[in-house]
Amino acid sequence: MPGRITPSAAPSTPSSPTALSLRPLALAMSLALGAGMAHGADGAPADDAGEDTPVMQTITVTGSSDATAYTARKSASASKFDLSLRETPQAVSVVTRAQMDDFRLDNASKVLAQTTGVTVEAVETDRSYYTARGYDITNFQFDGVGIPFVFGNVMGDLDTALFERVDIVRGANGLISSTGNPSATVNFVRKRPTQGLAAAAGVTLGSWNTRRLDADVSTPLGADGRVAARFVVAHEEGDSHLDRYSPRKDVAYAIVEAKLTPDTRLALGHSYQNNLARGGMWGALPVAYTDGTPTDYPISASTSADWSRWSILNNSTFAELAHQFNADWRVTATATYNRSTSDSKLFYVYGTPDKATGDGLFSYPSRYASANKQRLLDVAATGKFALAGRRHDLSMGLAWSKSTLDDVSYYGRGIGTALPNGTAFDGSYPEPLFDASTDGSAYKDERKNAYLAARFNLADNAKLLAGVNTVKADSTGSAYGVSQAKSQSDTTPYLGLVYDIGRHVSAYGSYTEIFNPQSSIDRTGQTLAAATGKSLEAGLKSDWFDGRLNLSGALFKTRQKNVAEAAGTTPDLKTFYKGVDSESQGFELDASGELAKGWQANAGYAQLRIQGDDGKDARTFIPRKRFHLATTYHVPAVPALKVGASLTWQDAIYNKVDDSTTLHQGAYAQLGLMASYAISRNVSLSLNLNNVTDKKHLTSLYWTQSLYAAGRNGSATLSWKY
Repeated sequence: MPGRITPSAAPSTPSSPTALSLRPLALAMSLALGAGMAHGADGAPADDAGEDTPVMQTITVTGSSDATAYTARKSASASKFDLSLRETPQAVSVVTRAQMDDFRLDNASKVLAQTTGVTVEAVETDRSYYTARGYDITNFQFDGVGIPFVFGNVMGDLDTALFERVDIVRGANGLISSTGNPSATVNFVRKRPTQGLAAAAGVTLGSWNTRRLDADVSTPLGADGRVAARFVVAHEEGDSHLDRYSPRKDVAYAIVEAKLTPDTRLALGHSYQNNLARGGMWGALPVAYTDGTPTDYPISASTSADWSRWSILNNSTFAELAHQFNADWRVTATATYNRSTSDSKLFYVYGTPDKATGDGLFSYPSRYASANKQRLLDVAATGKFALAGRRHDLSMGLAWSKSTLDDVSYYGRGIGTALPNGTAFDGSYPEPLFDASTDGSAYKDERKNAYLAARFNLADNAKLLAGVNTVKADSTGSAYGVSQAKSQSDTTPYLGLVYDIGRHVSAYGSYTEIFNPQSSIDRTGQTLAAATGKSLEAGLKSDWFDGRLNLSGALFKTRQKNVAEAAGTTPDLKTFYKGVDSESQGFELDASGELAKGWQANAGYAQLRIQGDDGKDARTFIPRKRFHLATTYHVPAVPALKVGASLTWQDAIYNKVDDSTTLHQGAYAQLGLMASYAISRNVSLSLNLNNVTDKKHLTSLYWTQSLYAAGRNGSATLSWKY
């Protein structure tokens, strides 16, 4: 039963000229590699063109980037070095602003669902987990600065209006992210001021009375252009395919960049997002009856009560100072303060229903409040040095973070009340007084790390990236009666080699480690040692047509050791854990960019195998095979018209609850269609249709409960740009 709604104690058991001149080589390689994905920015930062002054952001897109591109020319998300995707010795996918706009990918879950090898586990209406290469993704960054991930999942609906693109580095990333799982690192790259005045606005009307307004303005704040600002706002509200569920969110973002001297820039920014969900679900629907057969509710079924609500408020303030000492060396310092608060009244339904009567479900009302504060400092220096007659790259950095979490659960009267005759799904359970009992958390987490990396220019066609990252993690306090005290540290190495086979093709290999501090206790009450992980990866990468098309294929082997897994309860009903080992291996194929004039595509295929230390299949709720495609095409006969389609497919999954019950979800595909028409140079109309075949399926088997994905739905957007 759910003692709280924090992710560490989930209410259910866990188990992304106009003629079509198709480039034959591009098509051949796309078919050979299978698929892929990437991302490019929608506007260069101020002063980025034709000037040698430093760029403040740690992640930049340079060169002749097209606002319609589905790939990126460069990314620093894997190494702090601003390298092309081909030069990076690790699998990297990027989702561009163009792709987000074309397919209305207005939140993080939609973006990651169209990313190679990433699975979105939507366990509730307002909470999601993400996995890659068999493990949960717990490394998230903003502009290359890591954010300590307290919970392990994302609460609320992280809007993408703030971001220029999203980079996903798959596998362990021990060079930049020294803690977490060997799954992936997700880097959200914020929008920055552009050169000159630019503005955009849009109005979207969608299914279930959904309305969205957004605006984006970038402007210089002086005649000399030394100071520039960008402002982004968005508002969305409506109902949903679920009974009683009405989400709403407000988003605002402002950033000011100032050139203090020809070599020094300062940026100050703040983002705000307020999510308010009425009728949201805590937990989800029972997936099996007492006889082990699957349930089959309407897709609108919900266990929420009429009075259920969940409010999540996120504020983030950051300052970034960059100084270019000379043509070779640059230092960037970033300070960030994040505050996230949550307040909710939720209704959880637990139990297993009888197939004939529907009885067997029970109530669990609770009120929950939390406050999470994070302070972060990050200083990074990059430059060049000479050795053995060649020029090489060097990067070093220090980071510090301190997170505090305070939360409290107020348990409602009537826990355990039977819910017969369908009353679990009609929202009629009366709101109780939340004074039956209380429990909560109060703990602090502090992390310090330093890294050093060098990219050695061994030969004209060979580059070696080597580095180390050392980290120390300390925690104090307790969470729901369990001590969070720990002090763990480790040093993780990184090695990556890239060898150019020819003008357009490179082979690469990399090895990286990662470790994850843990607070879980074992049967004797001792804190488990940190989980450790490592990734081995090798593959081929290529770029074509001046970087407008990127193709890649990767083989990987990932291992995770001593991960906490629930092993039972103590006499006072506290859960204890054991450390388990597992291994995943597989391959990924990627293709993204311009396949022909006016034809953009982003596709990927991933296949893996996950086994526990007993040699049996593990984490079977994760699909072993997954494919995605997003593509658009400007119609030559009607230059103002662009059409496109998206497709995601995954194979069957299951979750064995016990000897008599195994939950299943068969293989399924979801098809999306889009069309946009430029009414004038500044105004366009877009239409999007999702789940065209109206396929009914569960969103996840990560827990032993689940809910249904939305049926066929659509939207229309009127956009204006200046």
